[in-house]
Amino acid sequence: MRDRDEQRNSSHVRSISTCASLFVFSLVLVLSYAGEPAVASENDDTTSEPPQDFSRFRHDTQQHTRMPCLVCHVRNSNSPTPKMPGHIPCASCHSAEFAKGNSSPICVICHTPTDVKRFPPLRSFNAVFDHGRHARQTNCATCHKPANRGVALSIPARASGHTTCFQCHQPQTIVGDKNIGSCSTCHKPGTVSRTSESARAFSRNFSHAEHARKGLSCSDCHTVRPGARRGAQVSAPVAAMHLASPGIKSCAACHNNTRAFGDENFANCRRCHEGKSFKF
Repeated sequence: MRDRDEQRNSSHVRSISTCASLFVFSLVLVLSYAGEPAVASENDDTTSEPPQDFSRFRHDTQQHTRMPCLVCHVRNSNSPTPKMPGHIPCASCHSAEFAKGNSSPICVICHTPTDVKRFPPLRSFNAVFDHGRHARQTNCATCHKPANRGVALSIPARASGHTTCFQCHQPQTIVGDKNIGSCSTCHKPGTVSRTSESARAFSRNFSHAEHARKGLSCSDCHTVRPGARRGAQVSAPVAAMHLASPGIKSCAACHNNTRAFGDENFANCRRCHEGKSFKF
């Protein structure tokens, strides 16, 4: 009996000794590698940045987004066409590329072999506009002009947008301690979206010019919705008369045989429906 107990005790001691040896060996390995620098594998690309592409310009790079627009785009006049920034703003950051001379790909952004390229169209910046804020400062006719022979009203865009906006947004115009002549006043990064100048009412033989001759103003039909998304900031009557819901403002709000001719007399049909627009 005593021999079996001694054998069990001896085996237990050996097990403890083995575990202790493994622990000490592991600790030595950890301590020996603790001060060694991490070595990236050949397939590990997280430690390297992709090379910069100097052959094209992007507004949305991290370096460009943190700089004010006026660093590169200085407005000295009310010209609707922005001018190229010139060498100084670019060379102040990209001195190494400019030191290469004509061999640097950065040159092709603005230069052809014989000339300077025209200012590119707006692609990476959208226009932000708030009708509610502008309605307190001016009227609709300041920005919207008769178009399509008076049927429609123009919506400022591209160079005509600058011409229209620069009536008030002069290069050094200050409102509330803010220069409203800077690019960032209206333009924000994002996909360019154009507001259509067409409307369903035009296919019903509707004309802004004709209604203006009757003494109607924009506010008779349209209401500004402050804070609404772009494209929904100004309400418009439903372009329907015969089948419009009673609770919705539509053509029938005026064309009720009281304020204007209505639909009780079939002789009035062609006053709204002509040619291809004569449809139901």
